[in-house]
Amino acid sequence: MDARIVDRLRCPVCGQPLAEATAGTTRALRCPRRHSFDVARQGYVNLLAGRAPHAGDTAEMVAARADFLAAGHYDVIAAALTGAATEAVAQVAAAAPAAGAYPLVVDAGAGTGSYLAAVLAALPDAVGLALDVSKPALRRAARTHPRAAAALADTWQRLPLADASTAVLLNVFAPRNGAEFHRVLDPAGALLVVTPAADHLAELVGALDLLRVDPAKADRVAESLGGRFTPDGEIPLRRELALTGPEVATLVGMGPSAWHTDPAGLAARVTALAEPVRVTVSVRLTTWRPIPG
Repeated sequence: MDARIVDRLRCPVCGQPLAEATAGTTRALRCPRRHSFDVARQGYVNLLAGRAPHAGDTAEMVAARADFLAAGHYDVIAAALTGAATEAVAQVAAAAPAAGAYPLVVDAGAGTGSYLAAVLAALPDAVGLALDVSKPALRRAARTHPRAAAALADTWQRLPLADASTAVLLNVFAPRNGAEFHRVLDPAGALLVVTPAADHLAELVGALDLLRVDPAKADRVAESLGGRFTPDGEIPLRRELALTGPEVATLVGMGPSAWHTDPAGLAARVTALAEPVRVTVSVRLTTWRPIPG
């Protein structure tokens, strides 16, 4: 694991720094108090203090997301994140040149790590860390980019990161822990949050009986971050897709509706759709700045 990333990690049990240790073919991260965390054969490290409350996305959901994103359907999101992250890293470097030497980009709820990889590709001096509770997702995220690492971590627990260690924190369709995000973010850094707008995938919601976007979504995001962050600009992102039936099934299979949809019923409804299926991607990218103190 990249030493520049390990340098920012902290033991989830005691909060002490971690260092890489090798015994034969076994790799691990250990702290001075000898708490040890094995690096899996697939490349990610388990930095949970105790058991995860849930297993996260299944292997099938992760595979669907990897296929859908690889086809470029959500590239508009990746491009917007890359632009905002580049600006944020420049601001951190201007405020604290030492922190800007190798800025850390963390993706909380990273999934396959595709958005993190896109950001790192545009920031040659940055390193990245993907955090997720899904082991199938982390197996992919661990190898998504040569300057990225992956760790099993629960967003709702204390994050295994040092205070003010992160230049940019990505949060794409994922839970938000305002207190921990504020603790680990550099005072000059940025939290980049992507959330669905009310009309996101609207053409499919009724036709396929999918979960609807909460009308109070924006208010709930602001409430979760209020008192610790202030908004610093919002970018609406829209794109119309023309999808095949199998691509529609993949899109549904990678998201939260996959937990609530009967596969046989979904397949029948997808088959009934006329191709190409017009689908609107409609999301918001909001930049949040940490409030001092």
